[in-house]
Amino acid sequence: MPMSNDIPEPQSVCNPITSSAIFIVATLAPGNEAAAKVRGWCEDVAGLTRSVGKRVPAGNLSCVCGFASAAWDRLFGGPRPASLHAFREFGPQERRAVATPGDILLHIRADQMDLCFELATQLISALGDAISVVDEVQGFRYFDMRSIIGFVDGTENPVGRKAIEFTLIGDEDPAFSGGSYVLVQKYLHNMNAWNELSVEAQERVIGRKKLSDIELDDAVKPTSSHSALTTITKDGEEVKILRDNMPFGRPGAGEFGTYFIGYARSPEPIEQMLENMFVGRPAGNYDRLLDFSTAVTGGLFFVPSADLLEALAERQP
Repeated sequence: MPMSNDIPEPQSVCNPITSSAIFIVATLAPGNEAAAKVRGWCEDVAGLTRSVGKRVPAGNLSCVCGFASAAWDRLFGGPRPASLHAFREFGPQERRAVATPGDILLHIRADQMDLCFELATQLISALGDAISVVDEVQGFRYFDMRSIIGFVDGTENPVGRKAIEFTLIGDEDPAFSGGSYVLVQKYLHNMNAWNELSVEAQERVIGRKKLSDIELDDAVKPTSSHSALTTITKDGEEVKILRDNMPFGRPGAGEFGTYFIGYARSPEPIEQMLENMFVGRPAGNYDRLLDFSTAVTGGLFFVPSADLLEALAERQP
């Protein structure tokens, strides 16, 4: 997929990983007034982010804003991003990647939670009763980039130019170049069952060494391991996505989870990963991590370029 050198300014999809994040999914209120308020808000997102971020310049505050398929049609009409559609569910009932309500996604990142909190407050306050928040998760960086289950997360993320090539739309959809697709899922983990496994058994589930994060040799790595099923190739080359997953939890309530968030220039590789995980490759050879982890939310969103996000304030459906 060719990438033009002259693309609009993207949102902060490829920003450096931070130590804190807030993920917010909201639904639109009915009526034209609510839709008009959200459209007007689109040109304020960047300014609010700058205003809050200036208070702690070293805090690396950023915000990515995305819209789901039905919300795009209602808010902005056509034209629409070529690959934007409703979240596709995968897997049998007992092991399912579920779709849940959500029209707007906010992915707020910083090296301090107070920055994330302040920006989230300002953004949500500006929307008022035009939206209803249906899911909000405060994520934190866990030791050396590890998930709650103890393994390093995001090892295979592309970096530098590769990150741009794999995440930002180019000439394949020129009206939306500089944009990206993002898929989110909230997973809850059965830590009691997981911790009953030996380290060696956990490593076979993940496909990597727990301490060193080195991938298991293909001769010993199960084809049902998480790393095996989330490796996607096309025309002989590996297709990558950009993950910025975050652990979250409430130990007192026994809640331990991972917020999965993956960016790509097409939903196709992420959806192929989900099909491999939840259905299996081949069918039935599913990701054994799902014996301990349950997806409780799911949504697919389009992230317009920063330039387009501001211009959408003037769009009429």
